[in-house]
Amino acid sequence: MAESSSTVLQERETLNPYLIAQRQIQLAAGVLGLNQDVVEILKRPQRVLSVSFPVRMDDGSVQVFEGYRSQHNDAGGPGKGGIRFHPEVHVDEVKALSMWMTIKCQVVGLPFGGAKGGVICDPRTLSTGELERVSRGFIEAISQIIGPDKDIPAPDVYTNPKVMGWMMDTLSRMQQTYSPAAITGKPLSIGGSQGRSEATARGCVMTVVEAMKEKGKDMKGATAVVQGFGNAGRTAAKLLSDLGFHILAVSDSRGAVYSPAGLDVEYLSVLKETGSVVDDEALLRITQDELLELEADVLIPAALGNVITAENADKIHASIIAEAANGPITPDADQVLAEKGIVVIPDVLANAGGVTVSYFEWVQNVTRFYWKNDRVLDELRTVMVDSYHAVSNLAKKYETTLRVAAYMIALQRVTNAMTERGWV
Repeated sequence: MAESSSTVLQERETLNPYLIAQRQIQLAAGVLGLNQDVVEILKRPQRVLSVSFPVRMDDGSVQVFEGYRSQHNDAGGPGKGGIRFHPEVHVDEVKALSMWMTIKCQVVGLPFGGAKGGVICDPRTLSTGELERVSRGFIEAISQIIGPDKDIPAPDVYTNPKVMGWMMDTLSRMQQTYSPAAITGKPLSIGGSQGRSEATARGCVMTVVEAMKEKGKDMKGATAVVQGFGNAGRTAAKLLSDLGFHILAVSDSRGAVYSPAGLDVEYLSVLKETGSVVDDEALLRITQDELLELEADVLIPAALGNVITAENADKIHASIIAEAANGPITPDADQVLAEKGIVVIPDVLANAGGVTVSYFEWVQNVTRFYWKNDRVLDELRTVMVDSYHAVSNLAKKYETTLRVAAYMIALQRVTNAMTERGWV
């Protein structure tokens, strides 16, 4: 008996993010008709720095931490990308994320290349003092390859403005000059930007609004599901609710809750502040898989990567998926979703609001002229709406997905930059 196509997809599917990123680049480059020599450059980071550094712990012992900084391509400008602290950080993940950052920056027209960093640690087990020493130790270890005109780090998983402030201070001390433009995502008092904390979610919702308009769907009474109730997911749920969406289900690391009539996002935020969205036993609990498979107008994966794969893609029933997280959908799942007619707003576009406002912060740091929140939001809306329609129009022209179209725009811009600089 012949095997079903879904079975074949499952058997050959890889969840390695570096291989996924390479496959995505190869696919879009093929549609674009790029020279394979150029593709081979784009499929690899320009440099990856691996570091180990000692940290004095509170008990007086010394622990050696390991970390990475990957810089994918700086043809279009200095590197840009976050630093994550997580026990499962690995080099292939960091390399893939740096590649996605190049695509993300270029698809929304920022003068940056992609970079990413990570430290293997569990910050939840560290005291504030230990976390500060890890932060300062890592940034010192990679200091030779970063800077406002080289590579500008930012917050990511389990890092925040406080961590960025320590890192900026360390660089400033080493250089003996105040250097706010070397790091973005900082506290406002030391050069952070208005609107940065909500930028990823706001940018994501802006693209959802445009996709809903294209489908002719009314947002009043529309339904949405949000996987992940951290900063991005919680803010996205609130913004969608304000637009008239019924939030059917949300989840965090401890579980998911559901209501066919819609959940009270403000109440869930209160629950999350003191614990988890599942702490009220009166709320109906469902599994993470059940949440992903709910029928809804919009699904926002805002947590982990690889949550929609060839194994469960045919069970997804949302009309629009907006990837607030990085890499929540595998390439094989993308194929299944496209065949089902589900619109996927890819991560390199949907969650580009964060890096866009990071760019605004860098501009403000360089010029020493700081913007009001209204200007930040207006500039963000212009970037996200214009970029969405550029991607959507190209997708229609080539009869392809939004992801492939986004990669086509980004890869062409990087290729143009490499060509003008004489690299190829």
